[in-house]
Amino acid sequence: MKRFVVLLAAALAVFPALTYAQSQTEAEVTQTILDAYEYTNTHQRSPEGDYSMEGAFEFWSSGGLLNEIPAGTRPDEFEAINLRAKHIQVTTLVEGQAAVAHFYSEGSLTPKGASAINNYITRVTQVYVKEDGAWRIRASHWSPLTGGSGTTQTVLDN
Repeated sequence: MKRFVVLLAAALAVFPALTYAQSQTEAEVTQTILDAYEYTNTHQRSPEGDYSMEGAFEFWSSGGLLNEIPAGTRPDEFEAINLRAKHIQVTTLVEGQAAVAHFYSEGSLTPKGASAINNYITRVTQVYVKEDGAWRIRASHWSPLTGGSGTTQTVLDN
């Protein structure tokens, strides 16, 4: 038994993630992501107010150049959508103020006026800031996984 305890202590020293406890920021940002996906799947549109009041910058899964998302120009609308955020990992930059989330977005979607994407699988990195008590997206980078499809969007329609 003593040997097991020593081995366990050594493993925890080498792998501190085994003892990892989520901070308040990490828990809130994770829940924000899950809630946004649930809302979007249910209402076939992204939630209003999920982007920063300052706007955001994004690289889309379709490739192309950096896109500026002006404040108040979202939400996206869909003919059909069934996406899941998976394996969400949040890194707190400043507790209660800023964080970065990495996760996978998987499923299918048909944006209004566009073709269906039946095998949507992307890696997502998003920067979140807290504004007026809510976590909002300030920057995003979406990149498709091999075998998955990104969107066909290349620029915002202004």
